[in-house]
Amino acid sequence: MNMKRWLALGAAVLLFVVAAGVNMASAIFSKNWASVMEDAFTPVQGQMEYVIEEGDARNRIALLRVEGVIQDTGSASSLFATGYDHQALMEQLDMIRDDQSVKGVVLYVDSPGGGVVESSDIHDKIVAIQKEREIPVYVSMGGLAASGGYYISAPADKIFAHQETMTGSIGVIMESINYGEFADKHGIDFVTIKSGKYKDIMSATREMTDEERGMLQEMLNDSYERFVDVIEEGRGMSEAEVKKWADGRIMNGRQAIEAGLADETGRLEDAVAALRNDHDLAKAELFEYGTDVGFGSLLGVKMQSMFKGDLETQIVGQILADYNSPRMMYLYGEK
Repeated sequence: MNMKRWLALGAAVLLFVVAAGVNMASAIFSKNWASVMEDAFTPVQGQMEYVIEEGDARNRIALLRVEGVIQDTGSASSLFATGYDHQALMEQLDMIRDDQSVKGVVLYVDSPGGGVVESSDIHDKIVAIQKEREIPVYVSMGGLAASGGYYISAPADKIFAHQETMTGSIGVIMESINYGEFADKHGIDFVTIKSGKYKDIMSATREMTDEERGMLQEMLNDSYERFVDVIEEGRGMSEAEVKKWADGRIMNGRQAIEAGLADETGRLEDAVAALRNDHDLAKAELFEYGTDVGFGSLLGVKMQSMFKGDLETQIVGQILADYNSPRMMYLYGEK
């Protein structure tokens, strides 16, 4: 075999090795390793109970937390868990309803509110617990308990607000972006094919008509009236008393108490102490729910610290995906 053939054979082998390496690398980097790691290391999903204060296990107080935007984005995995988990909270409320050892609930709320449906879900579960179990529910407001955060607080037997708590913002909001004028200015044309004249209502590429605005306003008005009804029933106020403050205004803890929207000034520990004192639960065990701290959870902490930027990108992407269509919100502040 002459030199040219040897060189040709060598080149062919080299190309084969390079091609194989490229294919292997492509397979490695294209694989959803987050899913693989979760499958391998995430323990069986379920709620765990963690005792905060020892006491009588036959008479217990459950501490629940609603922190962040009240939005159902699906169950958070132990590997990439972050923020509020609506499905987990729903499970916790169901567990309390079925657990005869739970004699009282303290709900800690630090939230600007969120989805109309999710807020309603929480409210209805709390009311069901109060009626079916006949146990007290106390609320402790954190730094922010506004709009949907107040909606879920309203049925509580007693509401504690810090003096610096921001609450109120009673109302409904629905927003979209209109960049039609910008598109026209820059020669961008949008082609829309629809089955009915209202199918693209709240489109970002054209002005809304007065008729469309009226239709949406009617929807928001319905949700607003339900919000008012929830406060009337939960706080024992008249419609006129509620609507005096139900104009979207924000207020601090002192103002909320003066308006009848909260009962006492205090922090979380004050709400727990009051529940114990008011309902003969001085010796009750205080506990809260959480996910199993197994190897998957510990690995998740490490993964989050190693790939913080990537995780944040995923979270932001999820939020943007969830908000790509306008929706009614019991929400204070910017989306």
